[in-house]
Amino acid sequence: MPVRSHVHKHVAEVVLDYPPINALDGRAWRELARVVTEVAARDDVRCLLLRGEGRGFCAGADRRDGARAAPDPALRAALRALRECEVPVVSAVHAFVLGGAVGLCGASDVVLAADDAYFVVGGIELGAVRGAAHIAALFPPRKARAAYLTGGRITAAEALRLGAVEKVITPKRLLKEARAFAGLIAAKERNALVRAKAALGRRALRT
Repeated sequence: MPVRSHVHKHVAEVVLDYPPINALDGRAWRELARVVTEVAARDDVRCLLLRGEGRGFCAGADRRDGARAAPDPALRAALRALRECEVPVVSAVHAFVLGGAVGLCGASDVVLAADDAYFVVGGIELGAVRGAAHIAALFPPRKARAAYLTGGRITAAEALRLGAVEKVITPKRLLKEARAFAGLIAAKERNALVRAKAALGRRALRT
């Protein structure tokens, strides 16, 4: 399966595992949406940790079958599932974070990055305007515009400076530290976390 999950000590770990580069087709995006929705609804889950297996976090949408560059409903469903997740979502990213994967980070509450991570949203030449929403959800407006219009990459160090990621970690320590960070959140009561996340969301809408 392209997406797998398990729950340990109140943390639901959701793993993208779709070799060779975690480029997700429609089926995989739908599977991600389903898994996130299901684990987030469990009473014993207090935090969701999203990560990628293999060479990089996620290469975005799989276009090998000639899928159009316009927004994919399945991708939108996955992003919506993350945004609507009642409990906090922590994404741990390494190496490439491309296209829709930037949107996954933007839909997360906290992003932890390996020091080799970089963020790129391309497709402007193909009219893939959804990329603008992906990058705008994660980075400050001027940086988002510059990166989207040029197709440039944003390194983990730059993302940290901009406040888009919480912490930059060596690749070897990323998983251990991400699990520890998620565990700190999961040590709180679920109801308190749900209320806190909802309150933060309402505050963001007012700003």
